[in-house]
Amino acid sequence: MRMSSSSPSGPASAQKPIYFGPFDVTNQVFLTTPHSFALVNLKPLLPGHVLVCPLRPHRRLTDLSPAEITDLFQAVQRVQRMLARHYFLPSASSSSSSSSNIEKGRESAPQPAPEPELELGSFNIALQDGPEAGQTVPHVHVHIIPRIRGTTAKPADTPSDRIYEQMADEAGNVGGALWDRHQQQQQQEQEEEQHQQQQHHQPQQQHQQSSADAAEARQAAAGEGMGAMMAGRPRPGGSFPSIEDAARLPRGMADMEAEAAVYRAVLAAMGREEVGDGEGA
Repeated sequence: MRMSSSSPSGPASAQKPIYFGPFDVTNQVFLTTPHSFALVNLKPLLPGHVLVCPLRPHRRLTDLSPAEITDLFQAVQRVQRMLARHYFLPSASSSSSSSSNIEKGRESAPQPAPEPELELGSFNIALQDGPEAGQTVPHVHVHIIPRIRGTTAKPADTPSDRIYEQMADEAGNVGGALWDRHQQQQQQEQEEEQHQQQQHHQPQQQHQQSSADAAEARQAAAGEGMGAMMAGRPRPGGSFPSIEDAARLPRGMADMEAEAAVYRAVLAAMGREEVGDGEGA
């Protein structure tokens, strides 16, 4: 049974399974809310890189209800504050379980004056909405990546931040990592079944039949989730030019005003359609 809303998750044995797309991630979850959950990342780009997802496996952000999207981003804020307290506060270096090079970075970095912990570091907040944008699990998820001052922050002397390149490359392929883990688990289960059958000295024909039945059952179970949502191992993608690309020239005001006028017209048309739908209901 899931823990009460807005509370950290309890032991996995006390929970209803939680799925990220077709993958069971119950043991990775550290927070559940009425409509969302947060989990540690199987393939973090930097220390503290976590994900926040709606409990329902919506594929696109626009699929979320008002209650779900409000809850999702409230959970994002709560996780940010937790990560800031753990990674950004100077006192955290004495109790943090982070890697040694991060601890050294904290010790060498100048200690800021007392201020809210969120001001002691920064965050990358990213949402890849759809496969063309690099979404590798068909389930809305918000990436939260703390940037620790003096250690994992963007270098001040460079115009770009490699985190965007990594998110669109194999380094940030969350779906691929989960796919690989699932395949390894399936292989291990098959080998354990075969080993158990051999220990019980089953006749060869019966052994082969039971192995085939077990394999068929596994494929059917996997097909309900994995095959229904993914045709194969997810591939990374969704890269785009660097946000800080100095070669990009600013546009003229006339171009921007014309584009804004187009968007206003589309929004107005959408509003008229919504009113028409409401009248016909």
